Amino acid sequence: MLNSKQRAYLRSLAAELDTIFQVGKGGVSEETCTQISNALTARELIKARVLENSGYTAREAAELIASHTDSEVVTCIGTKFVLYRPSPKKKKRIELL
Repeated sequence: MLNSKQRAYLRSLAAELDTIFQVGKGGVSEETCTQISNALTARELIKARVLENSGYTAREAAELIASHTDSEVVTCIGTKFVLYRPSPKKKKRIELL
């Protein structure tokens, strides 16, 4: 579980990230969760967005994906959300306090 300082630090890092995933009318599928899980393993922190035709709010999609990928929702603003999961490898890209 992230504390408020860790969450704020991750939000500051995420501000510079590009959106790499979109949740569209197909919704949150197993394939989407697998791709996001792979991206989290490689990057630890990702930004995604929910399209209007998906039927989900950003919060709903983020919570659903986080539960399937064993990650944490850092923030949800508008249609975008940020997920974080520490890398299982010994060399971590992001060091939390």
